[in-house]
Amino acid sequence: MPSLLLAALLLAADPPKAPPARTVEEVAAAARKSVVVVTVTGRDAKRKGLGTGFVLSADGLIATNFHVIDEGRPIAVELADGKRHDVTAVVAADRNLDLAVLRIDAKGLTPLELGDSDKLKDGQPVVAVGNPLGLRHSVVSGVVSGRREIDGRPMIQVAIPLERGNSGGPLLDLQGRVQGVLTIKSLVTANLGFAVPANALKPLLAKPHPIPMSRWLTIGALDPDEWAPLFGARWRQRAGRITVEGEGWGFGGRSLCLSKRPVPEKPFEAAVTVRLDDEAGAAGLVFHADGKDRHYGFYPTGGRLRFVRFEGPDVLSWNILREVNSPQYHPGEWNTLKVHVEKDRIRCFVNDHLVLESDDTGLTGGRVGLAKFRDTKAEFKGFQVAKQIAPLAPPAEVARRVVKAVEAIAPHGPPNSGLVDRLAPDAPASLAVLRERARLLEQQAARLRELAAAVHQKRVLGELTKVLAGKEDDIDLLHAALLIAKLDNDELDVDLYRRDVDRMAKAVAAKLPQGAGDAARLEALRKYLFEERGFHGSRGDYYNRSNSYLNEVIDDREGLPITLSVLYLELARRLGVKVVGIGLPGHFVVKHVPAKGEPRLIDVYDGAKPLSREEAAKKVEAITGEPLRDEHLAAVTKRAIIVRMLHNLLGVARSERDGKAMLRYADAVVAVSPDAGPERWMRAVLRYQSGDRDGARADADWLLEHKPRGVDQEQVRGLRKVLDRMER
Repeated sequence: MPSLLLAALLLAADPPKAPPARTVEEVAAAARKSVVVVTVTGRDAKRKGLGTGFVLSADGLIATNFHVIDEGRPIAVELADGKRHDVTAVVAADRNLDLAVLRIDAKGLTPLELGDSDKLKDGQPVVAVGNPLGLRHSVVSGVVSGRREIDGRPMIQVAIPLERGNSGGPLLDLQGRVQGVLTIKSLVTANLGFAVPANALKPLLAKPHPIPMSRWLTIGALDPDEWAPLFGARWRQRAGRITVEGEGWGFGGRSLCLSKRPVPEKPFEAAVTVRLDDEAGAAGLVFHADGKDRHYGFYPTGGRLRFVRFEGPDVLSWNILREVNSPQYHPGEWNTLKVHVEKDRIRCFVNDHLVLESDDTGLTGGRVGLAKFRDTKAEFKGFQVAKQIAPLAPPAEVARRVVKAVEAIAPHGPPNSGLVDRLAPDAPASLAVLRERARLLEQQAARLRELAAAVHQKRVLGELTKVLAGKEDDIDLLHAALLIAKLDNDELDVDLYRRDVDRMAKAVAAKLPQGAGDAARLEALRKYLFEERGFHGSRGDYYNRSNSYLNEVIDDREGLPITLSVLYLELARRLGVKVVGIGLPGHFVVKHVPAKGEPRLIDVYDGAKPLSREEAAKKVEAITGEPLRDEHLAAVTKRAIIVRMLHNLLGVARSERDGKAMLRYADAVVAVSPDAGPERWMRAVLRYQSGDRDGARADADWLLEHKPRGVDQEQVRGLRKVLDRMER
């Protein structure tokens, strides 16, 4: 490979003098012709994924991330001129470093120069070019903000917002040299990302290990002599486990993977151990499968165990025979499913415990295998089919011996070598006991953490309702707003931020001339917040929860209209100026109410800019499509401000499908406003979904008794009936 030899020689040569620095625009323009789009094709021949890569050599070497290309799938590269090339080989790859070098059959490409990433300095300007969210050749600039080790890998931390599709793109310095390969977005904040240092690419170029695509496409493939996948999805095998992802094209996103092992005469048993990526999904065992649409299925879904019969390709042929809750099923963990099939009875077990029986005989004969539904990701291990399958539980004597031995384990330090020697002869039984004991302790720790969170929430909500219990003029809005943030952060020091706001007000007051009127005070406040301190409305990451936490708004100087308005209201009050909150639909503003003269609207989100009624009407219509009405301009209470802040958090949690957070914020709304019917109904449903039947029943009874507006009483009665049935 001449390009690889050339790359190795270049690495060994004396480094050339650094080219002069260029502008971001010049760097981006020069790099654009070298940045490519990397696509991976799914089993259904449709594009499965999209990422970025860049040219390493004129004769067709392309760098990208390992996770972009995945394993065993066809890969293509689209050049800047729109020409598409199938990848002919994976020249080098390192899963741990998340790097891959591809080859395409192309000549005359423009490669990017690799820099020396060891010389990269914190604060150094950098430019990222990629295809975030499918937006090709997007450019964003920032700085190196540090070096980190993530999962044992050295990484460059950059103050650049990364999204899906940036992966594999070049991180460039202002000389146009590649200093890193963009790889992951920070989970802490949207404005941070990480890149693999460019120097990690150089050993791959020096010592390649080419895999032609004919071989690459077979990596991880199931043995066709053992398994027959049906209805699409992606079934793979790795380290003794079978994994599946991607939606199948059978009804309900169904995909099957049938075993080719012979099935014994009845009675027989089939078992597999399964773990779901998301408990809302569904995956498990199938049996009596005809190789088409007919089969039985036993699998977990939504934390419950379901036994079904499929007799065709659509919903009309889908029969849920039984669905049960079982304390023996452990959500988020490995669970062993087993079916015992007799001539006229089927028994289903989870972790060796019988959970349901059926005398259904609608299907007989056929193959045994695995199934998944919808877009579930799942892992399987230990598949068996036999006349009889040994139970999971170790012999009772071994279990007693192991439990007794581990009771004396010290809380710190490495495992005692003598204890290890005593337990080793009983493996794997001792391993099973140890892992089960660890699981129970972890479960107990999780319950204790949940209890601690509930105690914290109860305490904060008690304090919040107490703060809001007084007369309107006596309510401390700042304290109440900070308590909302404390709901999610038990370490928040409320008094610290109250003192910060007091100091801010004193700093503004110190610059006022003697006898300054309202206008001068508000102008000084505007200058202080938006010119001197840099407060601003959040636009790039509007729906981040941090924008609703007043302490973080104060720290980051960025927030929503309502949180910036709360800070403004509290500072104005400390400066002796009457300002009230105005809850325009979709956009919170404030209003200055002078002792003399006309009140004036102020848009704090827009730098405390004055807002005419006409401008307010246009804003409301643009956001909601509705006209501005007189009642929209009335001052809102401090309690209403707190409820609106909670609703913002509730909306974010709903968009993130965070049920626990939704329940927490619904609890807070009901605590602050006990008559809030829709929120109480939401809480009833969330309590039911989380397993809190008593709480759900109490909310349903309150709703049936008080009949608040905005709540469908028929739905409430339906929930109450479901709860009654569960008690029987």
